[in-house]
Amino acid sequence: MQPVHDKSSFPLVQCCLLFMLLLVLSCGPAHGAPVAVHFTEGMARGFLELNDSAGRRIASGDFLQLPREGEIKTRVVLYFKDGSLHDETVVFSQQHKFLLKSYRLIQKGKAFEDDLDVTLERVTGKYRVKVKGKDGREKVLEGELELPQDVYNGMVPTVMKNLTKGSRETIHMVVFTPTPRVIELEMAPAGSTKAQIGDVERTAVHYVLKPHLGLLRLPAALLGKSPPDNHIWTIMDEVPAFVKFEGPLSTGGPVWRIELTSPTWPK
Repeated sequence: MQPVHDKSSFPLVQCCLLFMLLLVLSCGPAHGAPVAVHFTEGMARGFLELNDSAGRRIASGDFLQLPREGEIKTRVVLYFKDGSLHDETVVFSQQHKFLLKSYRLIQKGKAFEDDLDVTLERVTGKYRVKVKGKDGREKVLEGELELPQDVYNGMVPTVMKNLTKGSRETIHMVVFTPTPRVIELEMAPAGSTKAQIGDVERTAVHYVLKPHLGLLRLPAALLGKSPPDNHIWTIMDEVPAFVKFEGPLSTGGPVWRIELTSPTWPK
């Protein structure tokens, strides 16, 4: 049975959304403590595979990490079979605490609802968001945003490796709706699972990543845009290592899975 909508209630809903938006815009900046460095990052490269919910490979790519003038530059690039691209770059420092310095995200192609080009700088607080819809219309948003010390866009796997096993942590992220908003992300332990690496068995710690939208929660729910929980698995013994991630790569996008992979050799 289809629900019956009372059209007279639409203005009330719109007023509620406007009221909530005004509350969000009037809120002060969020604050948080940065995560301590237990394992410093260095030069690294890994090969990635992206699968959809049915387990079909839809993209392949690289994890690239390089020291750069006392900082670390990390880049994740995913090339989709349909020609789409996900290209995420973060520069951060790791002097006792992890601190994001700059962030860049490019998403374009059929795999994403809109083409997106985002830049974010800590020193100036400036952001630039360029959004292009499938209809060809383009919108550019520019401004300044006060960032908490523990904003970790593009750094969740790195932060995860530095948590005490079994501990719970809350950090901040900037979500682009497309207007940038600072939200909390709770990292909650959810047990462990066995992972097979050839003939060797390892234990991977499972964490659930829970976005806390705060005052954005009600408008998001009313608009059907509430984000799902994300999941990440990390081997925490001796030398920590990322194993797997499950969640959307864009606001309102489908749940996908990113895993490490190895080269195969043509016969």
